[in-house]
Amino acid sequence: MHLRRSEERTELVEGLVAALSAGRGRRVGLDGVLADLNRTADVVRVPAPAATWGFRWNAQDNDSPRWWPQGITTSADHDESEEYDGRRVVITSAYSKEIAGLGKGARISVVDLAGGKKVRYRHVLLVDVVRRKDGAVDVRPLRVHAGGIVWHRDHLHVAGTARGISSFRLDDIVRVGSIGDPRVLGVGRGSLGYRYLLPVRFTYDAFADEGHERMRYSFLSLDRRGEVPRLLAGEYGRKGGTTRLVGFGIDPTTGLLRLSDDGHASPLSLSPQGVEGMQGATVVDGRWYVSTSAGRYLRGSMYVGRPGSFRRRPLVLPVGVEDLSYWPSRDQLWSVTEYPGRRYVFAMDRERLS
Repeated sequence: MHLRRSEERTELVEGLVAALSAGRGRRVGLDGVLADLNRTADVVRVPAPAATWGFRWNAQDNDSPRWWPQGITTSADHDESEEYDGRRVVITSAYSKEIAGLGKGARISVVDLAGGKKVRYRHVLLVDVVRRKDGAVDVRPLRVHAGGIVWHRDHLHVAGTARGISSFRLDDIVRVGSIGDPRVLGVGRGSLGYRYLLPVRFTYDAFADEGHERMRYSFLSLDRRGEVPRLLAGEYGRKGGTTRLVGFGIDPTTGLLRLSDDGHASPLSLSPQGVEGMQGATVVDGRWYVSTSAGRYLRGSMYVGRPGSFRRRPLVLPVGVEDLSYWPSRDQLWSVTEYPGRRYVFAMDRERLS
C-alpha cells in the first residue's frame, strides 16, 4: 500500500496564469485572499460539552444545501511559528452535492481569526487545469470529497478518498479578473462564479500491491512532534469496512512526503484497528484522538488512546463532527461540522478529553 507522486503540472498552472491575464486576472497567492475577505462569521457558543470556542458561518453558508464542510487545518500546521504573516488562520474544506444535475467540486474557506465576536473569511474553488483541443487552457472543478486537509509549509494537501491526495501550492491561488467573460479562454465559465481559484500542482495517487486493498484517504492531519514528522491519514468505514490509520514520513527539507527512488511514499506506520465511522484523527505525544459522528440529530463522540485500546468519550462533540487538527501552543483540538443549520468551526481543550 503506497502513494505514487505525479509530475508537477507547472506548464498547465503557468498557462492558466497567462490566460487569466487577458481578463486582468493574476496570481495572488494566499496573501491576496487574506487581503480580500468578503464574508463574516459570528463567534457563538457551540452546543457540545467539549467545545470551548467557535464560530458559525454566515446564514448563506450555514444553511446551504449544496456545500458540506469536511476538513480543517490551521496556521499551526503551516509552521512552528503557528502563524501566517502574523495572523492566526484557519482553512476548511467542503464538497459540493449535485443539485439539478450540477456539482461544483470542492472548495476551501480561508478564515482570519482576528476580530473579536466576528471573523472574516472567503471561499476559493479548487480546480484542475486542462488543455483543450484547440491548445488553450481551461479549468474544471476538482471533484473530490475533501474529507481532510493539511496545510504544511507552502502546500495544502487534500484527501481524495480512493484517488489518494491532491496537493496545491498556496502561492498558486489566482484571481479571476472577468468572471464569466468568454474571452478569458473559457476560464471565466470554469470558475463557476468564484473570484479565486486554486489549481492542483501534483497528486499522490493511491496504489496497493496485488492481494492488498487500496487505502481510502478519508481524512488527514499532521503529527510534527515525533522523531520524524508524519502526515496522518485514516479511513471512514462502517459495516465491516476497513478502518486503517497510517502515517507517512515528511522530508524536513522539502516539507513533502518522503519518496523512494521510484517515486513512491510508503507508510512508516500502519494500524488496522481504527474506530468504526471515523471522521477525523490526530496524534499528540503518541496518543490518538478520533472523532465520530452519530448522524444528523445526535452528538458525536471522541475516542482517545491507542489503536486497539481506545476509550470512548460519548456525546461530547457537536452534531455532524468531521476532521481534526491539533494546535500545539494552545493544546487544542480543532474541528468542523457539516449539517445545514448546525455548521460550526470550533476548538476543544485537549486535556479535558484525555
